[in-house]
Amino acid sequence: QFTTRVVSCRAAELRPEGGGEPVCGFQVVLEDTILFPEGGGQPDDRGLIGDVPVLRVTRRGSEAVHFVPAALEPGAEVLLSLDWERRFDHMQQHSGQHLISAIAEQMFGFKTTSWELGRQRSVIELDTPSVTAEQVEALERSLNEKIRDRVPVTVRELAADDPEIETVRSRGLPDDHVGPVRVVDIKGIDSNLCCGTHVSNLSDLQVIKLLGVEKGKKNKTNLVFLAGNRVLKSIEQSHSTEKALTSLLKNGPGEHVEAVKRLQSSVKLLQKNNLNLLRDIAVLIARDFKSKPAPKQLFVLHRKEGDSEFMNIIANEIGTEETLLFLTVGDEKEAGLFLLAGPVEAVENLGPRVAELLGGKGAGKRGRFQGKAAKMSRRGEVQALLQEFISHQNPGA
Repeated sequence: QFTTRVVSCRAAELRPEGGGEPVCGFQVVLEDTILFPEGGGQPDDRGLIGDVPVLRVTRRGSEAVHFVPAALEPGAEVLLSLDWERRFDHMQQHSGQHLISAIAEQMFGFKTTSWELGRQRSVIELDTPSVTAEQVEALERSLNEKIRDRVPVTVRELAADDPEIETVRSRGLPDDHVGPVRVVDIKGIDSNLCCGTHVSNLSDLQVIKLLGVEKGKKNKTNLVFLAGNRVLKSIEQSHSTEKALTSLLKNGPGEHVEAVKRLQSSVKLLQKNNLNLLRDIAVLIARDFKSKPAPKQLFVLHRKEGDSEFMNIIANEIGTEETLLFLTVGDEKEAGLFLLAGPVEAVENLGPRVAELLGGKGAGKRGRFQGKAAKMSRRGEVQALLQEFISHQNPGA
């Protein structure tokens, strides 16, 4: 917590990180702050000004701008409270990134070109086209050795024109930077220009887990990692999943993979058998229709289970030169698939109208129009439309 004073407060809007409508509120500048504004790859802090929540903190030149949902009186003395759990998580991830970047460069010459502190995991972009599994393993081992060595992490400030800045690792300063330059030192390992928040000793990182690598931009590789409490949370989540799978699969964790493989094989076989049965049913439905002494000009069928192939088999078996077919598959109360088949001119005329009635989209050629339907419950309206069309085509029918 920190006591400070409100300098200014003005109405503003905040666009949510996940998108959506802007939030109305106020931008507040304080005499000083303990809330970190986003920058350097690190997200911003959260907290309270009095009992008013701080929804975002951004940097404007030398000022930290706090976005809040309620107005604050300029000149008022306020108590600023920091969301420590979020801050400490960011400290662990950011210091972890510094350590990983420094050791990766020392061991393999991999330079860091950018990084992102994500909500679930963090990613370091390395200036190399590939990183082997053996290199990842060796790097992780070295990182955790440094953590066990309890190496101090310190922060110092240099004047902007201090020649020592040239010896410090950096990706450059922002164009609007003002004031002294901040250097974060991991004793004997790394010196780095950085505006972010950090632990005071590598032991505070607890542990680093490298989750592996992913292909990045051209000739770059993304290294994915967790640090500190995120590793513990990941283990907790994995253990919970493991317990659930043990209960479902009725075997131990070491047998889960083989059990799932067996299940997948069984499902594939069942799906194959199901498809064969559907094809047989489609043929039988079509033959039953054709066997009737006076075939109707309109054939309508809905089936919950089925697919496009099922509908097309029926259309092929019945033939569409004289009969207009309207076939649908899927849950009647949800979305599904439809097929309109018949004389070319009729289908070209009716297809788009059928799709519109069903709240879906489709396309057609050579007497067939098919697509997805969002409103299967309106099948009755489509049938009425088709009946009316046939009546106009054949008044005596």
